Order: sequence, then structure tokens, then C-alpha cells
Amino acid sequence: MAKGRGYTGGMPGNMNNLMRQAQRMQRQMEEAQKELEGMTFEATAGGGVVKVCVSGKKEITAIEISPEAVDPDDVEMLQDLVMAAANEALKKVDEYSESKMSGIGGNLNIPGMF
Repeated sequence: MAKGRGYTGGMPGNMNNLMRQAQRMQRQMEEAQKELEGMTFEATAGGGVVKVCVSGKKEITAIEISPEAVDPDDVEMLQDLVMAAANEALKKVDEYSESKMSGIGGNLNIPGMF
């Protein structure tokens, strides 16, 4: 061991701060995940004739289809509208999650990380 640099058995001050920040970030991420799982996101297609609701867990919870969207001669159009609304609702979950998590990660002050 080099003279003048005695080992105290604990982590250096900066390492302690980093560990506290990492633990705080982990708690914030867990809270954000719980919040997200309790949320509902919805999207519409075809001017609102099809609406899809998705939970924060990315599970479809409801689909509403207006009678005017149902044309027995054009089932493909209805399928496309349902798919478009579902994809848009799932995209909203991803965007919200990403914005929430990036806000948490941005609080961690590790040189060279962000």
C-alpha cells in the first residue's frame, strides 16, 4: 500500500454518492413502471370510427367500433383501421415510457454516461 493513502475499509466518497444515486434511480424507475402499468392509452383511426385502448402493460383492454365502420363488403378496411389504432396506442405507451425513463436516467450524474 502506498504511503499516505491508507485504506479505510469503506468506499470512496464519490463511489458512495454514485451508489446512492443509482439506488434512487432504481426506486424512481420502479415507481414509474408501477405508474405506467396503471395507465390506459387510447388511439383512434378512420376519423374516430375505431378506438383501441391499451394498458401500460401493452395489453389491449378495449376496442370500440362504430356501426358505420362495418361494411361487409370491405372487411379489410375495418381490419386495417383496428390495426392502425392498436399500433398507435402501443406507440403511445412506448413514447410515454421512454420520456419517463429518460427523465430518470438524466438525473444520474456519472461522468461520461449521459
